[in-house]
Amino acid sequence: MNTSVRVRFAPSPTGPLHIGGVRTALYNYLFARKHDGSMILRIEDTDQGRFVPGAEQYIIESLAWCGIHFDESVVAGGPHAPYRQSDRKTLYKQFSDKLIASGHAYYAFDTPEELEELRKAAEAEKQTFTYNTSTRKQLRNSLTMAADEVDKLIGEGTAFVVRFLIPENTEVIMEDIIRGKVVVKSETLDDKVLYKSDGMPTYHLANIVDDHLMEISHVIRGEEWLPSLPLHVLLYQAFGWDAPQFAHLPLLLKPDGNGKLSKRDGDRLGFPVFPLQWNDPKTGETSSGYRESGYFPDAFVNMLALLGWNPGTEQEIFSMDELIGAFSLERVGKAGSKFDPEKTKWFNHQYLVKRSDSSLAEDFSIFLQEKGITSDNETITKVVSLVKERVNFVKEIWNESYFFFETPTEYDDQVVKKRWKAETPGLMRALAEILATIDAFEPSNLDEAIKVWIETNGYGMGAVMNALRLLLVGAAKGPHLADIMAIIGKDETLKRISKGLSSLPQ
Repeated sequence: MNTSVRVRFAPSPTGPLHIGGVRTALYNYLFARKHDGSMILRIEDTDQGRFVPGAEQYIIESLAWCGIHFDESVVAGGPHAPYRQSDRKTLYKQFSDKLIASGHAYYAFDTPEELEELRKAAEAEKQTFTYNTSTRKQLRNSLTMAADEVDKLIGEGTAFVVRFLIPENTEVIMEDIIRGKVVVKSETLDDKVLYKSDGMPTYHLANIVDDHLMEISHVIRGEEWLPSLPLHVLLYQAFGWDAPQFAHLPLLLKPDGNGKLSKRDGDRLGFPVFPLQWNDPKTGETSSGYRESGYFPDAFVNMLALLGWNPGTEQEIFSMDELIGAFSLERVGKAGSKFDPEKTKWFNHQYLVKRSDSSLAEDFSIFLQEKGITSDNETITKVVSLVKERVNFVKEIWNESYFFFETPTEYDDQVVKKRWKAETPGLMRALAEILATIDAFEPSNLDEAIKVWIETNGYGMGAVMNALRLLLVGAAKGPHLADIMAIIGKDETLKRISKGLSSLPQ
């Protein structure tokens, strides 16, 4: 058996990738990189009825945005290609046949209508029909038919499925890295369908065969696959193969902790549950994404990593390399993790303030261009540096800085009522004369000149500065006034004072 670490992320292209799926991919990636192993992307599209156009490309683009890179995939290729199950379908029949020949599987000819009748009859008795160790001997399958009858039906093209023969009166003993020892009695399991007469395997057969052929060492997947673990372990035993090690990750829970996080929770509470925006080709509905909502990919990944995994320290901010170094499956919890939208914003804020001013200015300048505003890089960089501590997203910089780029046309009524007194116009005209005499319009010079003028005349600092802010900004907001004046410049400062004086009560 190959002793190197080889893991895979194996999504189905049935729609957008939920952030729970992204977290599964991330944990696989961190584990592989921690152990100098390989990361494989395999597309599991055996259920053609649920295939959604564009979903595969969406999955690939989402993971690339998150910085999750694959050593082997449908894009990169690799020694175990093809990596799309529909392109591998011809190889599964031999493994289905092998299980039939070894007595670990059987043909079943029950029609969907016959099975539905059995389900309804059971429901009428307040029971549940299951195709299992106790019912299979009474049904239409190769366990109850003569061999020549089975051959005749197959030869005539009668529809059939191949079902796994769950052993009777057996304890299936499994080891899970996160959950420890798991024991299940075989009579609680049903004889799952492995292969259909249309030539397509089910998830269970294709998954096991591909994991074996691709030499997967560890299967790290969501908790929803835990009920399938006994069947998968039995399949490995039936083939005589060494099973990989399994780790089943805890669920991502709704913000209130009651149940699994869903798209409806995001719609209801106003946060994305998908990494990228998704435009559903079937319904035309658009679902929001973290990328389009203004989240940085590294902040998104950092947040996701800590939903279920605990580094054992107080550290919360991790680069991808730091996550790789610190990650271990042993520190992944069993209990579900509550998703906290506000904490997600907090992570984005931490990454935003860590970004260089020039990098943020580059992002913000695109936003300004969309508004038809042109400004030089130096100005935008200064503005960003003054307001970035106040925002969680680049797009929010505008609300904290619009007055650097636009002269006020309105003045906040509440501020006017509170700050604009009978003596204020005279004060502002006198202050404008002082400001007009300052040649080096720098924050330190402005602060000093205003301070000397106020102290010399015995004015109140608050009365002067609050009124000046109203004239320059139009509201009681913004960073230090001297910084605002230095950035907009002397001419614009004097122009705004003059405009405000002509607009406000005298």
